[in-house]
This record gives sequence, C-alpha cells and structure tokens, in this order.
Amino acid sequence: MNDSKIALITGASRGFGRSMATHLAKAGVSVIGTYHRSTEAAEELVTEVEENGGRIAFLQFDAARTDLFAAFAVRVSDVLSGWGAQRFDYLVNNAGIGSFAPFATTTEEQFDELVAVNLKAPYFLTQRLLPLLADGGRILNLSTALTRGVVATGSAYAATKGAVEVLTRYLAVELADRGIRVNTIQGGATDGDFGDGIMRTEHVKDLAVKAIALGRMGTADDLGAAVPALLSAEFGWATGGVIELNGGQSL
Repeated sequence: MNDSKIALITGASRGFGRSMATHLAKAGVSVIGTYHRSTEAAEELVTEVEENGGRIAFLQFDAARTDLFAAFAVRVSDVLSGWGAQRFDYLVNNAGIGSFAPFATTTEEQFDELVAVNLKAPYFLTQRLLPLLADGGRILNLSTALTRGVVATGSAYAATKGAVEVLTRYLAVELADRGIRVNTIQGGATDGDFGDGIMRTEHVKDLAVKAIALGRMGTADDLGAAVPALLSAEFGWATGGVIELNGGQSL
C-alpha cells in the first residue's frame, strides 16, 4: 500500500472504524472517515494521524438518512478534488448499531432502526458511491459472529448482519466486471462500548470468553490491524467471502 490509495470508512471516529483508519493511515493510505455525533473524537484522530505524517479528513454522516446520501457523495467528491483525485479505492461499510432484546419483546421501531443503519445504509451508500469508487477497488462490509452462533436477544441485530453477508456475495458478482472485490469481515465479541456497553457486563463477558477458542475478548485492533492486508493486492483473489476475525468464536 502507498499514499496513492484512498479509503472511505464509515463510523471512523471510534471503535473498529477508528482502529481501521489508524492502521490504514500508518500503511500510507489517505482516509476519508465519517462520524455521526463524535465531533471531538474525529478531531482528535485527525490530529493524531497528521502528527504521524498521515492524511485524513472527516465528514459528518447519518447512516439512517438515505435522503442525504446524494449530498454526502458530493462532499466526498469535494474532498477527493482537494487531494487531486477523482476516485477513491477502498470503501469500508463499518458504521452500525446494536440493539439487543428478546425476540418476544423486540419492537418494530428497534427492528426498523437496525435495518436502516446496518443494512439499508451500506446498500444504498455503496450504490451512491459507485461512480466515485475506482475500478479494481475493494469493498469491506462488517458482520458479526452472531450470524453463526446464536445468542438470545440478538435476533434482529444478527438478521441484519446475515443480510449483509448475502449482499456481499451479490455485490461480488455484480461488480466483478469492474474488478471490484467485495468481502465481509465477521467480527466477534469485543471489549468496547458497542450496543450500549453490553459487551462490558460481567455476565456477557463470561459467556463470550467461554465461546471463543482463543479464550479472550477481542479488541478493536484485532480487526483494524488486519484491514490493510485485507485491502491489499496480495488479497486480490478473494471476493464474496466472509473473513472470520473472531478468535474462533462459536466453533
């Protein structure tokens, strides 16, 4: 990888997205990141990356507002123009939410919000950004080990991520004529504030560790550090796949 490559990462101000942005910048990739409300976190990451010689820009983005995607694409184009580019090379659909409730009490509002952010957003944002994505580029979508191993209260969340894995296969076929590779990262239980901090409760942590072959919770860097390799030319024969980065969860 080198500084001629540009990545767009949604949800890049915190968690997995922040780690991905940091590691890609260290690998010489310029990054366009998005944030929803975490303005301060985004500004801190800009400072950190620039102090280390990298290039990064942040744009505000609401994954639930597909009606604003056209305007967002224009802002992406403006950033590219400022960098002397017309296209970017890597799209990482990382932004997502978690909502956990028993199937019997999951509300339609909870379900619709999960579908809007976790499925509808990557579907229509990818569609909107296709003219700006370079031929031979890469798309990475984010999924979860809960599409394999069942954990009570995760039905709606896991269903949206299962749909993303199917979407990945279809995009891999439909975009192959442009040489665009599309894959899914299947993350596992991670020590973070995802899902209102559900993964930091002692009960959930104990259950997760018992289900992970490597015997520990994951970290954001367990995913983020792998992304430069997954987007590289050396990984160019992989498309339509689910890449498991979950410590062997639910084997």
